[in-house]
Amino acid sequence: MREAWRLSAAELAGAYARGETGPVAVLETIEARIEKLNPTLNAIICRDAGAAAAAKDSAARLRAGTPRSTLEGVPITVKDSILVAGLPCTWGSRAMRDFVPNADELPVARLRAAGAIVLGKTNAPEFTLEGYTSNPLFGTTRNPWNPDLTPGGSSGGAVAAVAAGLGPVAIGTDGGGSIRRPACHAGLVGLKPTTGRVARGPSLPQILLDFEVIGPIARTVGDVALTFGAISGADPCDRRSLYGRDERHGGERLSVLYVPRFGDAPIDPQVLASVDAAARSIAGLGLDVCHGVLPFDLSPIVEFWPLLGQVGVAYLLAQRPGGEGLVGERMRAMAEDGRKVSAARYLAGIETVDAFRRAVTDAFGRIDLIMTPSAASLPWAADQPYPETIDGKAVGPRGHAVYTGWVNACGHPAIALPCGPSREGLPIGFQLVGRFGADELLLAVAQRYESACPWAERWPLFVSAA
Repeated sequence: MREAWRLSAAELAGAYARGETGPVAVLETIEARIEKLNPTLNAIICRDAGAAAAAKDSAARLRAGTPRSTLEGVPITVKDSILVAGLPCTWGSRAMRDFVPNADELPVARLRAAGAIVLGKTNAPEFTLEGYTSNPLFGTTRNPWNPDLTPGGSSGGAVAAVAAGLGPVAIGTDGGGSIRRPACHAGLVGLKPTTGRVARGPSLPQILLDFEVIGPIARTVGDVALTFGAISGADPCDRRSLYGRDERHGGERLSVLYVPRFGDAPIDPQVLASVDAAARSIAGLGLDVCHGVLPFDLSPIVEFWPLLGQVGVAYLLAQRPGGEGLVGERMRAMAEDGRKVSAARYLAGIETVDAFRRAVTDAFGRIDLIMTPSAASLPWAADQPYPETIDGKAVGPRGHAVYTGWVNACGHPAIALPCGPSREGLPIGFQLVGRFGADELLLAVAQRYESACPWAERWPLFVSAA
């Protein structure tokens, strides 16, 4: 058997069933790796003291032949913006450092009920509002493929943990690409589910409205599907989760609109070449792939986007007198801008979102999937919030992130998948976007692609040499 830390969740389940190892031994192996690698990566910011007892309970169930699910005994990590009972939920902010919830958020509770073992919490930027991972409380997270570089954000700690073998599965949040872009930068698979497919509650304030969802991150499509199956499902306490599923499974030949560029927004030539090659591979699976532009206008969403975070931070600080002195300079500036946004302007933005969702629904009446790069750039320096140039052109804070936010605005599902690496060996990825509720179809297509173009045995040199 390969080293336990290299095994996927599905492979661990098989090894447990054959008696080749057990949850206690696997936990000890991974905890030893955390001790060795995490000081460099800063992926995991607190550990669950109950993990050892949970592993023993899991081992007892396996010996009795009564595992709760395929995830029995599988170690997982949870992003530090998702509630875990008894563990700090700081949201990457000194203003929240003393908050310790007394209940699990629903997806965490569902994972525990499936027998998974919570290792600890992973690092995130303050209030999860930036596209890289650093905060005033815990500092900077680094990319296992090159610790001088960032894994992106805001689920940067989550992807760094999985890419380094610090647990095969993580759950994170995606409010504008925060699962998909970091997965791209770490060579992983990340699913942003359809709005409502993963019920939430109790939770931190939903400052990004229903744009933000919880989803799984793993090395393989199979593990992502396995985890999604455990955390998804409706709950009466989350009315959004009562939305229906799209049951079409694409028995007919599927149509894919490949959009490599968004207008004149720059993209790294290596990213473009790699995703172009992936589009050819997708076509080789028997899907009808055509090149084109997005069949709807993104400009109203782009205009409204900054207001979400600004108003959200203003609201958070209004609830915490004195909190302004505890947050970073960037968050203070956002709060100041947010206080200037009128109710009329904010509500007009929400009306814009509703119109945009209707336009996207109409477009998906003519196509099955949309394919784009996951991020416009390769990973950049770990201590910089964003790359200042892409392909020689100056860009702003979201220049690398142009491809993902619209999917959160419309609420559709999207999956990030690895494609060919750069000349330097850095990961590159693309995303597939499906109809509202068609998460299972996305996973099925992703599985076909993974079978044709496998990546699971690509490991960072930093990790393999440890």
